[in-house]
Amino acid sequence: MKKRKAIIILIVMALLLGGLTFTAVEGIGTEKAGSAAGIKLGLDLAGGVSITYQVAGEEEPTEEDMADTIYKLQKRVENYSTEAQVYKEGSDRINIEIPGVSDEHAILQELGKPGSLVFMNSGNEEVLSGMDIADAKAGTQQDSMGNSQFVVQLTMTAEGRDKFAAATKAAYPTHDIIYIIYDGNVISAPAVQAEITDGQAVITGMGSYEEAENLASTIRIGGLKLELEELRSNVVGAQLGSEAISTSLKAGAVGVVLVVVFMIGAYYVMGAAASLALAIYTVLIVVLLNAFEITLTLPGIAGIILSIGMAVDANVVIFARIREELATGKTIPSAIKIGFERAMPAIIDSNITTLIAALVLGLKGSGTVKGFAQTLALGIILSMFTALFVTKLILNAGYAVGLKNVKLYGVGKERKTIDFLSKKVIFFAIPIIIIVAGFAVMGNNHMTKGSAFNYSLEFVGGTSTNVTFDENLSIADIDSVVIPLIEEVTGDADVQTQKVANTNQVIFKTRTLTAEERETLKNSMVEKFAVDESAITSETISSAISSEMQTDAVIAVVISMICILIYIWFRFKDIRFGASSVLALLHDALLVIIFYGVARIPVGGTFIACVLTIVGFSINATIVIFDRVRENLASAGKNTDLKELVNRSITQTLSRSVFTSLTVFLMILALYAFGVTSIKEFALPLMVGTVCGAYSSICLSGAMWYIFRTQIAKKAKAK
Repeated sequence: MKKRKAIIILIVMALLLGGLTFTAVEGIGTEKAGSAAGIKLGLDLAGGVSITYQVAGEEEPTEEDMADTIYKLQKRVENYSTEAQVYKEGSDRINIEIPGVSDEHAILQELGKPGSLVFMNSGNEEVLSGMDIADAKAGTQQDSMGNSQFVVQLTMTAEGRDKFAAATKAAYPTHDIIYIIYDGNVISAPAVQAEITDGQAVITGMGSYEEAENLASTIRIGGLKLELEELRSNVVGAQLGSEAISTSLKAGAVGVVLVVVFMIGAYYVMGAAASLALAIYTVLIVVLLNAFEITLTLPGIAGIILSIGMAVDANVVIFARIREELATGKTIPSAIKIGFERAMPAIIDSNITTLIAALVLGLKGSGTVKGFAQTLALGIILSMFTALFVTKLILNAGYAVGLKNVKLYGVGKERKTIDFLSKKVIFFAIPIIIIVAGFAVMGNNHMTKGSAFNYSLEFVGGTSTNVTFDENLSIADIDSVVIPLIEEVTGDADVQTQKVANTNQVIFKTRTLTAEERETLKNSMVEKFAVDESAITSETISSAISSEMQTDAVIAVVISMICILIYIWFRFKDIRFGASSVLALLHDALLVIIFYGVARIPVGGTFIACVLTIVGFSINATIVIFDRVRENLASAGKNTDLKELVNRSITQTLSRSVFTSLTVFLMILALYAFGVTSIKEFALPLMVGTVCGAYSSICLSGAMWYIFRTQIAKKAKAK
């Protein structure tokens, strides 16, 4: 690269960083946060619209019908935001909370009144109902002239398929119309163009995609088992308050600065190049979060933290390779070229395995899991781009402008191979002892405290208390004065707060309170804040994370593990690499789960994101080690000592494992140091998981592969 070109590249990089930074700051400004002009923030960070429906009719709905309706509504409102929450209030009410919006009337109009939907033929005979429709979605297809047209695609249930087949068979000869009637009004009247027997139908004649989407939405909402009536709607404030946003931003800034200082101190010029690329990555992800309208919540922040760690990790792998090449006497340009080439397989494999998990979680998960997956997937793709393209461009430009002294890059030193495998019994014994002791403590908690885990409101529900104060209290006042009173009455620190916009109402969500505790809380509010007793109401609410959503998350994680196993098997041509990786992941997830139970950290929506974050971080580190094992195997002779080869591979990647873990740990430590209580409860398990991930990668994964390769193979051969 010529010097003039290099100078232009560096200037362009600087201007790009400046422009992106300005755009990012505009997007996260406190006045615009959560609006169309900035990043969409979740209920926990920015609030949104709260709508309460009541089941119509005098009969009390069954638990099964309520659960089915809640789950279908959850899927419906995820069109507005993946972070939307739907939960039961009392026995016949359903609450919907949608973040990032401030006009409840517009949402009500778009969402529509959940009610009855039927299909009728021209003879006023009911063909089928909304319950017979499995799904309805907008789409496009080509007409007979080859032109694109907007349509609504219907998928029937098994029972609906048979009903629809009979109806279309009768209507097809005369092309009769089937009327789709919602709440007594005809919303569509398509003519039957064919006998449909496969349960897949298409409604044509849509004037626009929006028209198709509105019809599809109405059909979906009409598939509910219960008819609902709007009881109330309002705009609510952030659950965590504005302080959570400002402290998170401060923590992120401090964490990035710590990582930059560390990278420059450890890798000199290469560290500076990586820091510039990391700065570009950070502002790019903020811009893209806005561009793709991804709702950002605490779990989303976890995905960003993980992706930043992976961006740093890729650079550390590359720099270690460059230093190895410099140690052999190669020139700096040659070392840079070869270093990137040799690091490429490990970077691609480690990122793709995590991306596989993110894609599966995004497709199969719901709620916070889907939001986590979106930010993680975006971050992975962006981190690979900045590490493999931006960092390389900056390094080559830096060399061209005069940074040609090899001391500015550092030269790798041959490390004495550490005999990790000789200590494998100890390495295996430590987590086994911790796991057994952890289960013992959790068992004791179950016997003495009623549950092995300290489940938060998102998982077990609780009591929602609506209080109308005489004055408009700020979030700071509520946190400092009201919350301590509630904690004293409930004996529990898990209290969620929401302010209702343009009123003096505040909603407090706590664990389930007894009738006596509700009365005590009401009396305390009256005595201390002079609240009118009639201005205090309480309702029992269900969990925001339904059993179906929990099942979706578990299924998604299991599928992710299987896909990772298959991918590693395919890439490494040895299923033992995949099996070892998955066992290491299970070790990390199990230890983090045990930590939640033993430390009694509230298990809520961030719990799932925390475990998934650790899994993503751990697989990344394990793949790097296995890639070096694979490389050393390829160049080894037949009589090579396999134990020495594994030990050498772990030693060669040790600095990478330690440095990457340290940079991720620093990011999370900043969150813990500056965050509010809920963020601290989120960051602490992440720090524990980071240590566990590093331990399993260095001390367990290679040893497990060695055992699979030698001991088990020998036993199988002997049999």
